[in-house]
Amino acid sequence: MKAVIYEAFRAPPTLQRVADPTPETHGVVLKVMATGVCRSDWHGWVGHDSDIELPHVPGHELAGVVEAVGKDVTRWKAGDRVTVPFVGGCGACPQCSAGQHQVCDRQFQPGFTHWGSFAEYVSIHQADINLVRLPAAVNFATAASLGCRFVTSFRAVVDQGKVSAGQWVAVHGCGGVGLSAVMIANALGANVVAIDICDKTLALARSLGAVATVQAANVANVSEAVMEITGGGAHVSLDALGHPTTCFNSISNLRKRGKHIQVGLMLGEHTAPRVPMSMVIAKELEILGSHGMQAHRYDAMFAMMQSGKLAPEKLIGRTISLEQSIEALMNMDKFGSPGVTVVTEF
Repeated sequence: MKAVIYEAFRAPPTLQRVADPTPETHGVVLKVMATGVCRSDWHGWVGHDSDIELPHVPGHELAGVVEAVGKDVTRWKAGDRVTVPFVGGCGACPQCSAGQHQVCDRQFQPGFTHWGSFAEYVSIHQADINLVRLPAAVNFATAASLGCRFVTSFRAVVDQGKVSAGQWVAVHGCGGVGLSAVMIANALGANVVAIDICDKTLALARSLGAVATVQAANVANVSEAVMEITGGGAHVSLDALGHPTTCFNSISNLRKRGKHIQVGLMLGEHTAPRVPMSMVIAKELEILGSHGMQAHRYDAMFAMMQSGKLAPEKLIGRTISLEQSIEALMNMDKFGSPGVTVVTEF
């Protein structure tokens, strides 16, 4: 099969021919029909993830068709159209038994713990627990764009933030994760304030339902700007970028008893951001994380998509080839074009 491989961190990946994967007894091999290019892949490529063993194939936002099935798999057959959460559960640990597969004690992540989806084929473990059947109306590019960004935002807004109609929601950083959060919070009836440094991105956020925007590069104090817009602070605020500044601002712009959701990864030199803890105490704020979403929660998201309340396809900025994914991956930290980039040509 063709696959994008890097043999050293930060070294330019190359397109190579390698052996096709074979399924684990409990897993399947998927023919990849689409895969997203995500900032998490960039974090892996620069060496921020200790799970990665070199040489490595990145890619964890994927959709495809079941190609081969392990002997212990009972729910899936060749030809099934599927996607998969970027965090897979083992199905046997206490977390999985409680339905919290996204924090499985023995979790796997294609593109991190093993070779990923920047390839024609990818191996997925524990298929009966982790695969998600695609509705007929959801095409492969849209399914791949759900990847880690949309589903992580869905769980952050719906399950962790418990956002309700009429609340104010601030979204700091409007890449794929942030724009997803804007759309989802708006669909729930919340008033969304989008914060970013790119005018084109902020315009896209408005088109997806943001009622107000803050151009972070042009204001003296982002938190104060959000507090003024919301009349006292956000009920729920997300750091969708993963940077000490956006994390601090997200906590600081909350009203009393508000919730901060950390969605963007804090890796490398950003693992220990400054937190206004005195404010957390005085305002009785909540600080929560959001790490993917379980396969069994996809039905709720698909229902909102099928009713027209969510349209993740609007977040796709461009589609590219597998070869073009190399340049896209290496430039993920430059925040070039708005929206989500998806590989659809292999």
